[in-house]
Amino acid sequence: AWYVPCLASLETLQELCRKENLRCKSIGITNRSLKSYEVEYLCDYKVEEGKAYYLVKWKGWPESSNTWEPRKHLNCPLLLQNFLRDKNEYLSRVREGKALKVRNHVKALKPAIADYIVKKAKQRIALQRWKEELNRKKNHKAMILVENTVDLEGPPLDFYYINEYKPAPGINVLNGITTGCECADCPAEKCCPKEAGFILAYNKRKKLKIQPGLPIYECNSYCRCGPDCPNRIVQKGTPYSLCIFRTNNGRGWGVKTLQKIKTNSFVMEYVGEVITSEEAERRGQLYDNQGNTYLFDLDYDSDEFTVDAARYGNVSHFVNHSCDPNLQVFNVFIDNLDLRLPRIALFSTRTIKAGEELTFDYQMKGSIDLTSDSAEGLSPSKKRIRTVCKCGAVCCRGYLN
Repeated sequence: AWYVPCLASLETLQELCRKENLRCKSIGITNRSLKSYEVEYLCDYKVEEGKAYYLVKWKGWPESSNTWEPRKHLNCPLLLQNFLRDKNEYLSRVREGKALKVRNHVKALKPAIADYIVKKAKQRIALQRWKEELNRKKNHKAMILVENTVDLEGPPLDFYYINEYKPAPGINVLNGITTGCECADCPAEKCCPKEAGFILAYNKRKKLKIQPGLPIYECNSYCRCGPDCPNRIVQKGTPYSLCIFRTNNGRGWGVKTLQKIKTNSFVMEYVGEVITSEEAERRGQLYDNQGNTYLFDLDYDSDEFTVDAARYGNVSHFVNHSCDPNLQVFNVFIDNLDLRLPRIALFSTRTIKAGEELTFDYQMKGSIDLTSDSAEGLSPSKKRIRTVCKCGAVCCRGYLN
């Protein structure tokens, strides 16, 4: 199904709910907020007759209900801290890094400062709601955090989180499996990888041991082995807590790990809409003008299908390119043995420290054998307009394509 973002503002929806006596937890209208007043954020500041007042936005009430309240009425130390921090942040940016002299006896804030504080507060609330939404929808235990200390950009308006491929009509991403292995303790002689003509992809520590370009065959839903089978890694989802963050060099959103990741560890899947190559070509014409790079060709065996993560995807949607990446792509087969429709998994190429940004090479060059027959299937869909690369790597090629 296609979704259309609501064009009504949060305040408009809150006011409508109050008029109709409706409850909606997602926008702050609850039984409690209908009967009480809770500070959502602080909008402005002034001093009158020697007394400090703050303009309060009440949770679950439209902005038309904002009131000026004396400091003694406010029991919200964290919101007061945010207010002061946002004010000082605005002044620091205006003065371009010059020494900030905070005056303690300001009688009123300039409109531009108050406007920034309100926008920052709204952004903080929107990002918190987005984080909660992402964590409700994910199907793995690890947490997803969201962070923006760079600008006023909020959550993407036209992005929908999914955990697995979303096939276009007529495309079946779950077929080809009728039986599984009979192993009591994988791996065994007749385990899934060997039945497919390949070796087991993981060692005893559940780390990748095969070379780039080779496929991964995991045990499937028909297999006799249980959930602790050492050949069930990608299907369990990312085991690491990750943070979607705003980059400070014009690359938009990025993803960083909050935990140390060892070499050859599974990190995440690349998911999105599965569409035909013809449809990908049509969408690619539109995406070129926007500089998007979300089309990923599934050409491990043929070039019939493409993954488009522009509107539907998971955390991998926000992973940036690097000419010196720390993630590598592998083709995975689990509940679908159709070679035209592999799942795409990202594994670490080296030890990644907590707090480090995750990246992969959109061209998939360097760490794979480009002479391999299957290497061609690991490259994202080629773009027609050259996009300047901002990865900052010493070996940067200058362009994403």
